[in-house]
Formats: sequence, structure tokens, C-alpha cells
Amino acid sequence: MTSPLLAALGVVMVWWLSTGLILWRVRVADNGPAHGHLHSVIGGIPLLGFGLWGAILSAAQPSAFGVYLGFAAALALWAWVELAFLSGILTGPNLTPSPEGLAPRARFARALLAVAWHELALAAIMLGLIWVQWGGQNNVAAGTFALLLVARTLAKINLFLGVPRINMQFIPRPIAHIKSHFRLAPATGFLSISIAILTILTALLSLLALSASTPETRLGYTVLAALAALALLEHLFMVLPLPDAKLWAWMLPKAKPSIKTLKE
Repeated sequence: MTSPLLAALGVVMVWWLSTGLILWRVRVADNGPAHGHLHSVIGGIPLLGFGLWGAILSAAQPSAFGVYLGFAAALALWAWVELAFLSGILTGPNLTPSPEGLAPRARFARALLAVAWHELALAAIMLGLIWVQWGGQNNVAAGTFALLLVARTLAKINLFLGVPRINMQFIPRPIAHIKSHFRLAPATGFLSISIAILTILTALLSLLALSASTPETRLGYTVLAALAALALLEHLFMVLPLPDAKLWAWMLPKAKPSIKTLKE
């Protein structure tokens, strides 16, 4: 259970599968009745319960089991918030597309208001994890969530500023207005900064894993290093001409065509 290689491979598999399951559930709800997205979010509430339970229990478990439980707990909390966001339940007060030609400040304000409740939910959970794991023997849950939060914040800023590649096909109908806050454009200097930050994080966590004094500590840093490497890969996908969408597109049902009203 403490094999670094198996742990890293496990993180990659869980990342791929959990992302695919969320996209699949959102697409199924998108193709169904209007209340399908709300049912998805309500049905996913046990993820919150498991996440809280796992974060509390793992804090006192400086073992391989505690590392994996902490990672799973943070991922469960993150998955529910992402499901709620993609379902249009936890977004922000601005639910309309951004008009073209807005000044940068106005455009940023509208984009921020489009995701305000989502950002507050993530911040609240992050503070909660810090509180329940403060002084504990295992902080993998808080570390995992913090790493996801940093990576997602960098990604959102880059999408707002402009990147060459965006997988618009995964954006569901309830948050279709979010597309207007993205920008397809040549990469900015901030993308280079983001890639540098994630590269340094990956290297630092890898070094901590290599120099760890116990197998369990090495396992914890390995899990975080693998997650940081995946975050780095996701940012590289924004600029490299690679068919990354195919990682999940094959498992999703076809999107239901929009119904257009014919005007006489």
C-alpha cells in the first residue's frame, strides 16, 4: 500500500475516472428533464458527508490508510462542488453572457459574479478542512484540496485572460453563459507563470517524497506530487495541440440538440 509508483498510478486513474463520471452525470442530466441537474446535486450530497467524515478520521491516521482516506475525502468534497457548479446550482448572481467590447475591469467583474458562490463554497470548505485537520498527524485531505484550489484558480484566470485551446464541448447548458467569459487567444504571460508555479510545486513535492523519513510520509507527498503533475498537464493542454478531450468524450452520451423556436 505504500508503493510510490502504485500510488501515483492510482491518483492518475482516480483523476481520470472521477472527472469522467462527473462529466457523464452532467451530460445525462443535460439530455433529460429540466430537474435532472437538481436531482444530480441532491443525489451527490453523500459525497459531502463522506468527505467530512474522511477528513476528520484521516487527520488522526498517520498510516497508508489515512493517506488514501484523506485524498479520497478531499476529492469527494471537490467532486460535489464541481457537480453543483456544472449543474448550474452553485454558480453566482450573474447568469447572463458577457457582452462583447466590455472594458477589462467590467469584464472581470461580470466573470467574477458568474462564479462567486462557487468560489465562496470552495473557500469555506478549504477553511473547514484546515480547521478539522489542524494539529493532526495527517494533513493529506487539506493538502489535496489546497492543491486542487490553487490549480483551479490558475486555470480560471488563464481561461479569462485567453488560451489557445478550450474544450467548450464539456460545458453543459445550465452554465452555457460561462463560455462568454472565456477567451480563445494566444497564450499570455500568466500561463507561463502558472506552468512555472505548478512545475515548482511538482518538483518540491517530489523532493519531499524522496527525502521522507517514513513510508507513510513518502506516500502522502507522492500522492500530492502526482496531483500537482496532473494540474501541470491540464495547463499544458491549454496550449499544446493534443486531443485531450478524447480521454472522456468516448464515455459520454451525445449531447441532445438544442430546440430552436421557428418564427413565422
